[in-house]
Amino acid sequence: MSSFNYKAVTSSGEHITGQLDAPDRRDAVAILTEKGQFVIEMEQGFAAGTAEPVTMNVAGIRSLSKSILNFGAGRISSRDVLAFTSQLSTALRAGLPLLNAIELIMQQQTKSKVRQMLERIADSVRSGQSLSDALLMFPDVFSPLYISMIRVGETGGFLDKTSSQLTNLLSRDEKIKTNLKNASAYPIFVLSLGLVSVVIVITWILPKILSTITISVAMLPLPTRMLLAMSHFFTVCVTTVQGWFFIALIISGFVYFRRWTKTAGRLQWDSFKLKIPVFGSVLCSIAVGRFARTLGSLTQGGVTILEALSVVRDTLGNELLGSEIDRVAEKVRGGATLAEPLAQSGYFPPLLVQITAVGEQTGKLDELLLNAAETFDEQADAAINRFVAIYPAVLILLLALIVGFIIASTLLPLVMMELGAANL
Repeated sequence: MSSFNYKAVTSSGEHITGQLDAPDRRDAVAILTEKGQFVIEMEQGFAAGTAEPVTMNVAGIRSLSKSILNFGAGRISSRDVLAFTSQLSTALRAGLPLLNAIELIMQQQTKSKVRQMLERIADSVRSGQSLSDALLMFPDVFSPLYISMIRVGETGGFLDKTSSQLTNLLSRDEKIKTNLKNASAYPIFVLSLGLVSVVIVITWILPKILSTITISVAMLPLPTRMLLAMSHFFTVCVTTVQGWFFIALIISGFVYFRRWTKTAGRLQWDSFKLKIPVFGSVLCSIAVGRFARTLGSLTQGGVTILEALSVVRDTLGNELLGSEIDRVAEKVRGGATLAEPLAQSGYFPPLLVQITAVGEQTGKLDELLLNAAETFDEQADAAINRFVAIYPAVLILLLALIVGFIIASTLLPLVMMELGAANL
């Protein structure tokens, strides 16, 4: 029996604090929910006569992850993690012990990286560590959400259920990534091929065609002069040392920009992405669905609101929305309900706010959020379908404009020469 210090909100909106004895965190949350009290924060104390548990220092374990993952061929992808989670869920629901399930999955692996990782996890579990502590060795593979849900399942004794929930979450994320990749593959291929063709045309073919024109450069139409300037620029870039140096600078600038968008400039870049027409609505719809499903799964597993929010903020895929979740968490810690700061942020739809408010008042936040997640996922699918329909057309239209500009710039001098000859 453990003692828990908690802060909760009653169905009438009153904020209360207290202490409760329960076998584990999940039972403590369930007891308070039955009383009509919704937990916003809970810390575990120690029952009388028990010694303080020894905390595990995982800093050294984390340092092993890079050397482990850099050994061998291949890379552990999100699909590998999904496959492992699905197999683990199936094995646990079939009644296999955890260690036997991991060893069975390991024996079926053909990818060396995954096999090495599972060997390390199995060794850790065999030595007495929990699965969640073993997963901490691989922070680049398993997200904070993943590890938190595994820990919740271990604590509550329903790891098979949480692994099944994780499978659904990962499957959803994988489906979204696959849809976006499929939508981008064809138009990006066509656009890339078209741009390469354009560079070849204006660098080598166009100068030979325009060299047959006897009109002075100053008398050429503006589009033709622009095309000649671009042709000269590309010719210098691919035929001189200075040109290759300039190309290297452009590539370096692109690499620096990519790093900037993932570090210091991530907030600004993510803010900009949300403002892009169509694409921004897709990102926002995906984030809202992920927020509802993840928060519902965590709270259903007995995780407190504040702990769940700290995990959810890193799963949204957008730093601006993550910073909004930080503000929401601060206000909840100060005594506000969850629905109030969500409504004030302006980035979350009214339906989510209403569902959250009703869930807090009835003590069924987890159930309502998981049900609402289906609706938000449908909205995300609709937004993705709109994006899939518009995005290829925009790229192909861009390519058509480029090709049309080249054709018009090439034909204009010829038309001028024909008109001049006719006037003579």
